[in-house]
Amino acid sequence: MAGVDVVYNVKQTLFVKFYKVMIYSKVEAISAQLDSQNSRDRMLALAALRQVPAVDAVPLIKKVLDDENLQIRSMAVFALGLKPTEECYPILVQLLETDPDYGIRADAAGALGYLEDRRAFEALVRAFYEDTDWLVRFSAAVALGNLKDPRAHGVLIQALESQEVVLQQAAIAAIGEIRDLEGIENILRFAQSEDWLVRQRLAEALGHLPAKRVSQL
Repeated sequence: MAGVDVVYNVKQTLFVKFYKVMIYSKVEAISAQLDSQNSRDRMLALAALRQVPAVDAVPLIKKVLDDENLQIRSMAVFALGLKPTEECYPILVQLLETDPDYGIRADAAGALGYLEDRRAFEALVRAFYEDTDWLVRFSAAVALGNLKDPRAHGVLIQALESQEVVLQQAAIAAIGEIRDLEGIENILRFAQSEDWLVRQRLAEALGHLPAKRVSQL
């Protein structure tokens, strides 16, 4: 048995070394592609990062956060939410709070939701209350749901009062995500909404909540 264990350990060590070499080669190739003058090449390079570990991917993502192409910037910001490292949170908060482009701010809010880091709660609440663009406020509301932080109750109830239907949709869905029992009565008044997406979000939200509690209303 000892001999079998030795062989297994040797094979495992060789596999790990081979994997690291493969990753390194791939990272080098992607890094070079991100330096291309062709925006299509840079987009393809960002897409290729899906198969790269976060610790290797984030330094490459950072290379194009200020890209001249807005679509590439958007992809890079979104990618930070899918490749969580300690660097991602402060970068995304700064983008949410200071970037002049509303689309990038909205992407940053969405990416913070994907991180599911509750440290983002205050930044997302500020974005909802203070940003003047509906898309940023929408993304902030969705992200608050992704955080699953019950402190979002008050913000989401206020979002229900918005004149923007998409904000109502986001708030209803988020109330379900955070399993906010206190918010059930507030969202049930949308049961007869003329907007089918609102009704769909309501059904999905109720699905996250205890059936017994819902049936009592």
